Amino acid sequence: MTVILGLGTLGLAAQGTQQQTGPVIIPKKVPASPTAPPPPPPPQQQVQKPQFNYSVSVPDVEIPVTVQTQNGQFIPNLTEKQFQLFEDGVPQKIDKVSVTNDAPMTVVLLIEFRQTWYQFLYNILEASYAFTGQLQKQDWVALMTYDLKPTVVVDFTHDKRAIYEGLNSLHFADFSEADLFDSLSDAIDRLDAIPGHKTIVLISTGFNTFSHMTFDQVRKKVDATQGITIYSVSMAWALEQWLTGNGYREQMQEMSILQGNNELRYFATATGGRYYEPRFEGAFGDVFQEIAGSVRSQYTISYTPTNKKLDGTTRKVKVTLVAPDGKPLKMIDQKGKNVKYDITYRDSYTSRHVVE
Repeated sequence: MTVILGLGTLGLAAQGTQQQTGPVIIPKKVPASPTAPPPPPPPQQQVQKPQFNYSVSVPDVEIPVTVQTQNGQFIPNLTEKQFQLFEDGVPQKIDKVSVTNDAPMTVVLLIEFRQTWYQFLYNILEASYAFTGQLQKQDWVALMTYDLKPTVVVDFTHDKRAIYEGLNSLHFADFSEADLFDSLSDAIDRLDAIPGHKTIVLISTGFNTFSHMTFDQVRKKVDATQGITIYSVSMAWALEQWLTGNGYREQMQEMSILQGNNELRYFATATGGRYYEPRFEGAFGDVFQEIAGSVRSQYTISYTPTNKKLDGTTRKVKVTLVAPDGKPLKMIDQKGKNVKYDITYRDSYTSRHVVE
């Protein structure tokens, strides 16, 4: 089968005994009349222990999937028959495939903002307007920054102007430390109780200098999230270019850049998002515009796992596109040429852990 792409939650009362003063008179004993034998005691009722039926239903799993051409165009109109999903290598029955292109978004912009390189960061904040500009009136968005600690600059709002004003208010940071892991954990906690699918757009150098949490701890938390997709935008290489071009002696160590970028990449790929690594300032606008398009145009695959164990283990997921004959799905453009496409999805999740 070939797909042709167009544009586009017993009490007792206290009774005191009265004490009498003076001699106590003992009454004369009267012979007791014969009494009938006491009736036999009633049969003792056997106490039945309550019977407990213990059962835990296996929750549905939702996997966010983005299908795009290699130039970033969203591929629409795919159905559940064209998706194939495996969990730990075992084929799964897909219950539903939905598209979020018209659904409201819930987004947190989480931005590293500290006492370093303000002019460079100002340019990046300006570029992020490209993302904010794509928001629709039904979308919820919040703005958070972090240095030594996370700060909510603008709480969830429908008003794009409030986000613009929040971005414009970022002039002076309080600290020079970067609390990446704790701040990401805090953002996840804020989103966790909100129904529906949520997105974190993380704009960061990837440096972490003052978190209480370790990478392994935040990694486990990211793996256990449900319904949250992270898009990571690394500022590290572009910042290095900016420092060099503006004559700053302070240079960033390449190993630190690589380590930070690998951690940002993990947060994105583990949740079905995408990782971006712009090499110069001018590329950030296109990146934010692409993220807005990806968030707005995304498939969600729902299924009930065949593995019914609720043991807290990590399950590996694989998603492919197939034709009716079971072969890989091919796509062509309006001119009949083959179109290469990319499938981005959450490739693992952590099952619930229920102790019997």
